[in-house]
Amino acid sequence: MRDEAVTEGSSWGRRPRVSSPLREHLRDSFWFAPVAAMAAVFVVWAVAQECDALIVEALQEDGAYEELEDLARFADDAKSVVGAVSSAMMTFIGVVFSISLVAVQMASGQFTPRVVRLFVRSRITKATFAVFLATFVLTLLVLTSYDSTPDPAALVSVPLVQSVLTLVMVALSLLLFVLYVNTTLRLMRISHVIARIAAESLRAAAWVPGPHSGAAPCDLGPVTARLLHEGRAGVLRDVHVARLVRVARRHGVVLRLIPRVGDFVVPGTPVLAVHGGPPPPRAALRRTLSVGVERTYHQDLGFGLRQLSDIALRALSQAINDPTTAVQALDRIVQLLAALSRRPLDAALHLDRAKTVRLVQPVPSWTALVDLGFAEVRGCAARTPQVTRRMLAGLDDLLLLVPPDRRSPLLRHRELLRQSITRQTANPADRGFALRPDRQGIG
Repeated sequence: MRDEAVTEGSSWGRRPRVSSPLREHLRDSFWFAPVAAMAAVFVVWAVAQECDALIVEALQEDGAYEELEDLARFADDAKSVVGAVSSAMMTFIGVVFSISLVAVQMASGQFTPRVVRLFVRSRITKATFAVFLATFVLTLLVLTSYDSTPDPAALVSVPLVQSVLTLVMVALSLLLFVLYVNTTLRLMRISHVIARIAAESLRAAAWVPGPHSGAAPCDLGPVTARLLHEGRAGVLRDVHVARLVRVARRHGVVLRLIPRVGDFVVPGTPVLAVHGGPPPPRAALRRTLSVGVERTYHQDLGFGLRQLSDIALRALSQAINDPTTAVQALDRIVQLLAALSRRPLDAALHLDRAKTVRLVQPVPSWTALVDLGFAEVRGCAARTPQVTRRMLAGLDDLLLLVPPDRRSPLLRHRELLRQSITRQTANPADRGFALRPDRQGIG
């Protein structure tokens, strides 16, 4: 049986699946869906063309020349429609592309450049481009299938099925265009952008060890080797957990990832520590670490908090001055921290089928996550009572949820916020107003 990785523990009573990063990489790319759709349309067109040829052949064998003439007249009428559709598709593609560029430019300028990834990962946007391009390619192929022979007995194929298929694709394109416009308008609204970031972050946190795993502390033993990064410099996007677990089991060692996902690595720096034996050969570890130019949600526990913090900081800047948006970002920051408030952090243990630890992957600590969510926003919020009141309410809520050993960073941020408000607000009445917790900021 092929060995697979199992992440230790789960708060829902089942082991979360640790999958290959390939699916996430395809979601982060924009080329795959359109290219796959255009390749698939060639196959569909070939099948439809064969069906049309079989229909003509069957009618010719039966001597149904009147029906063939009717089909030929239908094909002549449909040819003009297909030609018009072919011209209109390029216009539609240009409109969709223009809308996407404007939406991305507005979102990156108003919110943060890192939200561009949400537009790239949008399934509706990819599906719209894919279907539009596939429809355009299909119309070109169908136009080559029309037979100009006037004699019904000499006809080879009448594109009946192909014409109907083209009309179906046009109807699907129009439907997707409406859905695309609706989705794009939603993504230009900050509340939906923040909600999408939170949803992606919660999905990324699903593999973090659960609170009732029952796993004993793991003694890795001394480090027997360190493997250096030999690829290009960049951000560690994710690791192929299942492959690393298989390699570690096959060679009887434990691998420990040294940088966290999201760290910037350069060639020559250590990335893997080997415990319990000689290091596996380099060929076995090839393509187990993915390095790119920017962070992704996959396996990166802090990326969502980073984006939410950036949105809040941009909203609190003097150029934008939108404290309500900062409050909305704080709502989701509190939500993410609450979801992780009782889950073990610092390291994720990945086991093989024999329940032996084979890979140790570092994750941010609770203190690091709290600092990421609150430190920078707190520094800019002292003169904005709407934000200070919401932050105090969020800290109070988290203090009720976390275990006693995790209260310290929350209390520290609460006290630092109180000191900052006291220092920058001279009027006692204004100071008391800013120090009053309120989940709506100023509700």
